Amino acid sequence: MNNQKKLRRQFLKDSVKASGLMLMSPLLENVKHLQSAEKPKEIITAAGRIKFAVINIDHPHIYGITDAIKRGGGELVALYAASPDLAAAFLKTYPEAKQVKSEKEILEDPAIQLVLSSGIPDERAPLGIRVMQHGKDYLTDKPGIITLEQLAEVKKVQKETNRIYSIMYSERFENKGTEKASQLVRAGAIGQVIQTVNLAPHRINNGVGKSGLAVRPDWFWDKHRFGGILTDIGSHQFDQYLHFTGSTEAQVLMSQVGNFHHPDRPLFEDFGDVMLSGNGGTGYIRVDWFTPDGLDTWGDGRLTILGTDGYIEVERTRTSLREIRAAIICTW
Repeated sequence: MNNQKKLRRQFLKDSVKASGLMLMSPLLENVKHLQSAEKPKEIITAAGRIKFAVINIDHPHIYGITDAIKRGGGELVALYAASPDLAAAFLKTYPEAKQVKSEKEILEDPAIQLVLSSGIPDERAPLGIRVMQHGKDYLTDKPGIITLEQLAEVKKVQKETNRIYSIMYSERFENKGTEKASQLVRAGAIGQVIQTVNLAPHRINNGVGKSGLAVRPDWFWDKHRFGGILTDIGSHQFDQYLHFTGSTEAQVLMSQVGNFHHPDRPLFEDFGDVMLSGNGGTGYIRVDWFTPDGLDTWGDGRLTILGTDGYIEVERTRTSLREIRAAIICTW
């Protein structure tokens, strides 16, 4: 393994420790890093900081993804975005990034080792394939893949290139309540996990943002572009089901979707639910776009993890330590 590849693997391992990212390819052990006493979650690599770039920023999740990689010691060097307004807002937050005129400039830059994206969902997998084919690793917003055809091609190219194709499931990796629940489950606090029940309402919020742009662009209403409600926002809940039950295989016993409140958007889905059975446990997922405007959160979701010796309930919108303690209920 050459030195460049060692640095790449080292950086990604440190990023996992800093932000909780789970990446598809195996990472090296015995990685040395320096950790600040004042900011224990921030990891600064001693040498060989990895350079990363961003391509396409159609969803604001890109800010959280960028912050996660920076916390891991990454150096943001470049941005390509087709929308001037979105690019201007991003560069205001991250002025260190150089705005380039084309995707090609980033893909063909040998100094850039990692590419981040929150492009339109149906464009994320094709971009990831191009990134891997150019010898770089890839981290994208969810859903990172929206069709079985895309999945097959991503797996094929990932195997051919031996590059990393990763998806940021922020509701598990960057939610303090869910992180604590993971620790408790690993410690055996509730015994063997039998089932997860995940209720995940979201807010449409189809107004006008601070930038003057419509909060929900045209692609948001087209299931052929966002993948459908179960593939889109439901991908978080599928990820949590597999994680907490330890299932490596699962089947959908029942699923249904509907458009109950947006007749003017025939390609939109505002409700969906699923029943699951896997080799580690069962699961139920409900997702919707019915969070009312009067509620001061984007979605007051609930995750219940049922074990043989107790249960854990996580309210995903809680952020402070006191709120997290109040939101996690354990009995054993």
